[in-house]
Amino acid sequence: MGTHQYEVDVVWTGNTGSGTSGYKTYERAHEVVAAGKETILGSSDPSFRGDRSRYNPEELLVASLSQCHMLWYLHLASVNGVVVTDYRDHATGTMAEHPDGSGRFTEVLLHPVVTVADPATRETAQALHEKAHSMCFIAASVNFPVRHEPTVSV
Repeated sequence: MGTHQYEVDVVWTGNTGSGTSGYKTYERAHEVVAAGKETILGSSDPSFRGDRSRYNPEELLVASLSQCHMLWYLHLASVNGVVVTDYRDHATGTMAEHPDGSGRFTEVLLHPVVTVADPATRETAQALHEKAHSMCFIAASVNFPVRHEPTVSV
């Protein structure tokens, strides 16, 4: 209960010597840093002059939604007697770019593939995805649909 505070530092590391003197003169490289954790190397999407070897904010948003769903799902499974032995998700996000260069996400689709130990819990395991979705803080905070198409196997 109550409020929770989260802190990260985002540090631009893409100054190649002349700052932002021109659109093509600087790199989009940056670091996402949180105390006591490994640094996440970030950039923009390659479509926007970014480095494809680094995470971009759009990927991290999709990852956050996937992580949140998974963590709630695993919690709900554990308290409902469903033994999950494997969980994987191939999450996809769709962003529409507007003529002025702005844009917004229009949807994120989660494809969780869950393996359960007991065939008798398969139906419960499938149903828990709805509850996990409704409990996810991140999904509740975005203004676009977050859908899920789960698969449960034994």
